[in-house]
Amino acid sequence: MKPELNQRYSMNDWAQWTGQWELIDGKAYNMTPAPSSNHQYCVTRLSAQLLHFYLPRGCEVFVAPFDVYFSESDDYAHPEHVVQPDIVVICNRKRIDKKGCFGAPNLVIEVISPSTAIKDYNTKYQLYERFGVEEYWIIDPVGRAVTKLSLHEGQYTDPVIIEADGFLEHGGLNIPLASILSNY
Repeated sequence: MKPELNQRYSMNDWAQWTGQWELIDGKAYNMTPAPSSNHQYCVTRLSAQLLHFYLPRGCEVFVAPFDVYFSESDDYAHPEHVVQPDIVVICNRKRIDKKGCFGAPNLVIEVISPSTAIKDYNTKYQLYERFGVEEYWIIDPVGRAVTKLSLHEGQYTDPVIIEADGFLEHGGLNIPLASILSNY
């Protein structure tokens, strides 16, 4: 079964769908087509650096497809939202289950494409802020920049824009942005 894009749905509906779908505020988002080579280049190189940094610190790094569930009432038997960020870092291992992550990861990274940019900058921004994702990076491989958002007192502070010649800094990690951006 595939959802209609302008209907409202529940997690029970989502569980019946074929293919890769996200559910945010009752709205279905299709995860196809497959990501571009620029997108995959960025995800692969960044996840390798994050894995090297975070594993010794007791955190886990996952790449899509990996489900992250959010619940308005903390009832994770019936969560209202499920998304598949490109990369997540989770330092609270109690949130990890065989189905995915239940609750906010510490870091969420989305690599945008023309078909996902509006959702990543608006819908997911609001979702991640609402559910307490500490840091959210939006990577634009075509524009060769990263928008970095940090949570402070329940809201994201003004975005920090990092250009291709800059460095992604996070908790002692220092990644040259050029090292994760492709020239394809």
